[in-house]
Amino acid sequence: MIKSMTGYGIGSHENGKVKYTVELKSLNSKFLELSLRLPKIVSDRELTLRTEASKLIERGKVNISVSIEYVDQTAKASTINAALFKQYYKQLQEIAQDVGETNASLFEMALGMPEVVSANEDTVDEEEGKVLMGAFYTAIAHFTKFREDEGDVLKRDLESRVHLILSYLSQVEEVEGNRIPLIRERLSHYLDEAVGKENVDMNRFEQEIIYYIDKLDVTEEKVRLRSHCNYFIQGLNASDSNGKKLGFISQEMGREINTLGSKANDANIQQIVVRMKEELEKIKEQLLNVL
Repeated sequence: MIKSMTGYGIGSHENGKVKYTVELKSLNSKFLELSLRLPKIVSDRELTLRTEASKLIERGKVNISVSIEYVDQTAKASTINAALFKQYYKQLQEIAQDVGETNASLFEMALGMPEVVSANEDTVDEEEGKVLMGAFYTAIAHFTKFREDEGDVLKRDLESRVHLILSYLSQVEEVEGNRIPLIRERLSHYLDEAVGKENVDMNRFEQEIIYYIDKLDVTEEKVRLRSHCNYFIQGLNASDSNGKKLGFISQEMGREINTLGSKANDANIQQIVVRMKEELEKIKEQLLNVL
């Protein structure tokens, strides 16, 4: 089945001490473009997340964000160097007295001095890393399901449009029966008016008619277009999702439709070809979002 490149998934996992939440969002792209937003404490896990995401997501412009909630909110709290703070504060007081400054917020200034407040930048241990990956895989499962559901909607739409092109092709075959006799009659009438019926070499005329009609024959185009449409539908129902392959098939369909229109030499057929082209353009637009 085909999948959409548009996707969304969120997953959470916890172990009683910490809870990780991973959120994935994706839009269509020719390649895989990963953007990760991680807390600093899990920055060392970025390569692992990128590697796993590359295997499981395949293509798309993907944003991955990770958030952490600790049961004990003080577990990863920043620490204050009290001795250093007092030393800075005392020095600031002395300087304030020397310059006659009494309104300065010395307390806030001392807290902002270098190395007074230091964040706990320890990396996560293996147990906590498993919680992170559990949340990631849960998010991936939801993300993949979203893509499959969206892909099913795309599949039904694409199938209906391809079947519509096939129905137009049947209309071409219905109209085409009168095309060659009309062309023959038109040429014969034109020749009679130009040189006179008695001056026409009928043998030569028949030879030229056969050559001309052969150039206008669209049998091969009809056969190939029907074959491409059937192959496209097979691709939609294949077990793997391959938007690029479907894109190539649609290009071949376009070539046959264009040739059919250029060789038609018939207003009715050309009108039907225009409707084929409209449906094909809609198919190509939809394929931009197929994985």
